[in-house]
Amino acid sequence: MRVLRLSCAIALVSAGALGYQLLLLRWLAIAHWHPLAVVIISLALLGHGASGSALSVAGARAVARFDVLFPAAAIAFAACAILVLPLAAAIPFNGLELAWNPRQLGWFAMLYLVLSVPFFFAACCFGLAFARFGSDIPRLYGADLLGAGAGAIVALVLLRWLPVERAVVTVATFGLAAALVMLPMRRALWLGVPLAVLAFVASTRPPTPPVNEFKALAKALLVRDARVIASREGAYGWVTVLESPRVPLRHAPGLSLSNLQEPPRQLGVFLDGDAAGVIVDRRDPAALAYLRRSTSALPYAVRARSNVLVLGAGAGIDVAQALAAGARRVDAVERDARIVALVRGPYASLAAHLYDDPRVRVRIADARGFLRHDRARYDLIVFAQGTSFAAGSAGVQAVAEDYGATVEALHDARERLAEGGIVAITAWDKQPPRDALKVFATAAEAGRDADPAASIAMLRNWDAWTLIAKRGAFTSEEVGRIRAFADAQGFDLVHVPGIRANDANRIHVLPRDDAFLGAQELLSPRAHAYIRDYKFDIAPARDDRPYFANFFRWSTLPELWRLRAQGAAVLLDSGYLLLVAALVQAIPLGAALVLLPLLVLPRASGVSRWRAGVYFVALGLGFLFIEIACLSRLPLLVGHPLLAFGAGLAGFLAFAGLGSTWAQGWIARSRDAMPRMARMAVLAIAFGLAWHLFAYPLALSIGAAWPPWVRAGLALVTIAPVAFAMGLPFPLGLSRLAREAPAFVPWAWGLNGCASVVAAIAALLVALHVGLVATLAIALIVYAIGAWAWRQ
Repeated sequence: MRVLRLSCAIALVSAGALGYQLLLLRWLAIAHWHPLAVVIISLALLGHGASGSALSVAGARAVARFDVLFPAAAIAFAACAILVLPLAAAIPFNGLELAWNPRQLGWFAMLYLVLSVPFFFAACCFGLAFARFGSDIPRLYGADLLGAGAGAIVALVLLRWLPVERAVVTVATFGLAAALVMLPMRRALWLGVPLAVLAFVASTRPPTPPVNEFKALAKALLVRDARVIASREGAYGWVTVLESPRVPLRHAPGLSLSNLQEPPRQLGVFLDGDAAGVIVDRRDPAALAYLRRSTSALPYAVRARSNVLVLGAGAGIDVAQALAAGARRVDAVERDARIVALVRGPYASLAAHLYDDPRVRVRIADARGFLRHDRARYDLIVFAQGTSFAAGSAGVQAVAEDYGATVEALHDARERLAEGGIVAITAWDKQPPRDALKVFATAAEAGRDADPAASIAMLRNWDAWTLIAKRGAFTSEEVGRIRAFADAQGFDLVHVPGIRANDANRIHVLPRDDAFLGAQELLSPRAHAYIRDYKFDIAPARDDRPYFANFFRWSTLPELWRLRAQGAAVLLDSGYLLLVAALVQAIPLGAALVLLPLLVLPRASGVSRWRAGVYFVALGLGFLFIEIACLSRLPLLVGHPLLAFGAGLAGFLAFAGLGSTWAQGWIARSRDAMPRMARMAVLAIAFGLAWHLFAYPLALSIGAAWPPWVRAGLALVTIAPVAFAMGLPFPLGLSRLAREAPAFVPWAWGLNGCASVVAAIAALLVALHVGLVATLAIALIVYAIGAWAWRQ
């Protein structure tokens, strides 16, 4: 009965910790930026490692006071989960400043440590239980992982109904519930009332995430009389609508300098504080004529496009442009129903009922999923401004997966074109060019079956560029229209079929037109050498390496660092540097938390510490390498990043928990020595990976039209076997250690956790350079090394 209660308490703490981990991802996405998932996983595991070290040093004294320390640690988790967020908000960390402000490394270390505190106390609960009930480790470990899976689901459900700060308070109360489960009835009743009061008080003043001062929303609110007039919470992020009556918003990328028309009223739309488009006043059709004088109007100038598909339609500016250009039908694809509801609801009159126009069909779907299951043909497919290829960034998105900006994505779009149809992409310009050349290289690679030089056209002005890629070669008449449009609006040609050097860099003159020169090189036999030698990474992104916004090259770092005071710091990818900074911190922190306690541990007979250490380190590295690589692959299948992350993480932990629970019976039934059982577990992991690599592309093909929640279930099918098998080696090793050297159980738990701290970050760095499938192969090799090292 006591083990049953303990299993329930562990499941509650684990659910709270995992739910908190997911909600922390949303909280930090507002306070900072999105690409912090692996950092959050890493700091959570740092708390686990620190708890293992603390329990190793405390030893039998902590185990003897289990009845007091377990509920105390559960209560401490609940309290710290709420209290550390105001502290985190007060730390002046800004990832954008890493390139030029060394102090940010210190602030980042402080943020990293502060946010790991709740996970320290949660992990203390697990470590105490494992040390006190060693014979039941697989069952307790299974409860831990199953509870974590449930916590992920709870967090996703809460985000649909509550602001992230209130959801945090809700999952923190799971720690209080765990404490009450483990306390005797009289103490539970005595303590329950003040704990309930504490939870209520916390819920009345939840720790709201502050919007980073460098984000577009924070800067827009600095304008006098600017204010937020609508706000929506949800799993896709925090959507806000901003009005600025005194200084009107003017979102018009690529607008010609010859335009003399004042754009109509606009309302800004922001997602987690980042600009996500505008709702434009369409009540006077004549006021929209300015849309025909921007670079994004190029495909409409080449030929009338009667059937248009807009991917990532958002607030509808690209849809409005298509209608203003005379499109007879527009399919608007947008994955966030809340933005569509805003345009259809409170701002329908301002937008002249854009999304209820009989010429417009709205599809709530992700772009890749829609392209895979849709069978219609389009004259024009537009990657909307601010999404996928067209997403602007300050380098913070360098390590974020974007499956809408890969060679395969552009190939899927070309497959949906009618004969002679066009794909169009518009984005902000940067100097020296990075996005523009990467998109050009991607378009050239996706069109290798034809003649890229004859089917791609690109032009620019002072602030933006537009690329169009045709299914088939541009005719001489169409080339003439492209040239005429560029001349009429004062745009510079980057590439058209038959372009010559004196055709480029005539209006917005640059000392060196790298966009034109780069386009010519990318269409030549020297393309691979040019990509290899360019100062930024402009190689086309692939589904196996879906990091379009990563332009970082180590070879360029010394030059940029030397010139950082002269403005070169903005050319450094902050997201990549943030990942490296996290790894630089994780290694010494992990070493200090594990290696130093080893000095005070007694020698144990019958156990080789280095062999056991290699085993548990290998398990930490291998588990996280597989988990991170699979979590990075699942958004393409699920179509909803947070749902993919939450469901994938829950699936890994839940199925690994089932594997751990099954290991309990396996140990009792099997006559094999544990080293052989560990080798068999690694073989099972190999078969699980083979299943994932086989089932994943099959799931992509059959589930494209399914709702995201159903596709999330399909994703779980692809990872279930490997996750189940990954739950076997760790409890097998802990059970062996509990028999041969019980004092080393907390140490092994901490060692595994600290290896995982490093692995969570290292896995993404490896994937950035070698790809996700190669990362899975490396993980399998690491598992095999661990099983070999701790043999009989």
